[in-house]
Amino acid sequence: MPYVRHWLRNSILLFALAITLGMVAAHTHLIQPHDLRLDRTIQIHTRAEWLNHVMEGISYLASPVAGVIILAIWSGWLLFVRRRPTKAAATFLVVAVGWNSTQIAKAIVARPRPPREFMLDPEIGSNSFPSGHTAFTVAVVVAAYFLLRESRHRRTVLVCGVLAVLLVAFSRMYVGAHYPTDTFGSVLIAGSAITFVTGLWHVWLEPNLHRIPLMERFGLERERAELAAAQGDHAHGSVPRNRRRPGSPAASGGRHRRHAGR
Repeated sequence: MPYVRHWLRNSILLFALAITLGMVAAHTHLIQPHDLRLDRTIQIHTRAEWLNHVMEGISYLASPVAGVIILAIWSGWLLFVRRRPTKAAATFLVVAVGWNSTQIAKAIVARPRPPREFMLDPEIGSNSFPSGHTAFTVAVVVAAYFLLRESRHRRTVLVCGVLAVLLVAFSRMYVGAHYPTDTFGSVLIAGSAITFVTGLWHVWLEPNLHRIPLMERFGLERERAELAAAQGDHAHGSVPRNRRRPGSPAASGGRHRRHAGR
């Protein structure tokens, strides 16, 4: 997981921006008419019987039930099959926190759903801002990029990920479950939560993974040794984390602790 400078400040600013957008959209007339007009334009000019099933299927793939299944399989594969407990924990946290952060925003903004008569499948939940489906997709894409950012597949993941987020966001407006600002707000909310997690990860979470017995059992030390060796190779002769000089910062995030309050 990369380290983001000024992670605390940036996460708070992103969250505040998203909440401000949601409050303006939900409780003023500056955005609401335009939101509803765009929703209706999409639904009137693009709906077709076959496309209804496609868009409902896409929405289901990012639904709470499917999301839990995807996250459990992905994290379990990294932990039990790949024996990468650090990557499994990081992936789980990025997706879970980025996704579920929307519940906080939903409770604060309390925006009603679009009119039910335009929905293909009426939603049970009452709060519209932000879109949990879109936030889940954003979190999955970011987690995948974090895993592959040092590989040759990073650009493919980035391009495909952006298209996936746009497709899920469109599907939520197509089926009538969300307004456009709901989907955009979910990107801000998920981004703020993930930024916060990256900082917390380096400051406290990752250095304390060894305290969990399950992590040691599935090869935590081996994974850390491989990571330290890889970092040493990339640094062209710099001191690896597991062979630091006396008096140098601690291997488990000393540099990050100095930036923790920034």
